[in-house]
Amino acid sequence: MQDAPSDRDALQALLDFHVEAGVDLALDETPHDRFAEPKAERAPAGAAQAAAPKASPAPAASSAAPSPRALPKAAAGAPEEVAGLAREQARHARSLAELEAILAGFDGCALKFSAKNLAFADGNPDGRVMLVGEAPGADEDRIGKPFMGRSGQLLDRMLATIGLDRTQVYVANIVPWRPPGNRTPTPQEIAICKPFIARQIELASPEFVLCLGGPAAQNLLGVKDGILRTRGRWFTYRTEDGREIRALPTLHPAYLLRQPLQKRLGWRDFQALRRALDGRE
Repeated sequence: MQDAPSDRDALQALLDFHVEAGVDLALDETPHDRFAEPKAERAPAGAAQAAAPKASPAPAASSAAPSPRALPKAAAGAPEEVAGLAREQARHARSLAELEAILAGFDGCALKFSAKNLAFADGNPDGRVMLVGEAPGADEDRIGKPFMGRSGQLLDRMLATIGLDRTQVYVANIVPWRPPGNRTPTPQEIAICKPFIARQIELASPEFVLCLGGPAAQNLLGVKDGILRTRGRWFTYRTEDGREIRALPTLHPAYLLRQPLQKRLGWRDFQALRRALDGRE
């Protein structure tokens, strides 16, 4: 094993590497199951007393203190029940500001308790185009807005090629909290968050929705095929109140950073959006 770098620049480079790899929290050399801590005393009382001598009672203040990693009851409930609670709360939002406040106070998604910030939206909610991705990354989690990292910079350049910027579009994600280590959100997490993005689209009421990546297209439009088969084709997104919005799936900027040769496909999709904005498609 190589010795740890000693100079400041090398240490900063090592830290940057770990952040890019998704390591954003140092806890301990020994793993701890924090979710199991509140339920550690599940053995029958008689068996526990017979197997070990009686322990000294803990101080009252320590026994009453909750585990710092324990989740609220709402986040630990059945996914179907929590998703129903999310739908009920999302319907009560009468504005995007109300919806953001409701999300900030919503305890039904466990991702809220591992993320630093809620990345609700960025850009202009009155814009004609709304772009929807999957979930925030490390930069988005730190800043509290979607598409702030390298993929966001690429997205801004792609928008510029068709004469748009963030003052003219509205940007959001299906899941507004960063999954730990940038992992893919689980189907349960998406189901819990989906009523909120649906209401967000409904309240913003854009003319066009650009689905960035396969998960956004599959969850918003109900398509089963992968993004390479669905990109560039126009679909109809229907809101709960019956409105129809033209929707176009395209490749996620993060994918294009990994597969730069596919940028030509993203270029074609953005040109199709430009033609639609101009009434030519």
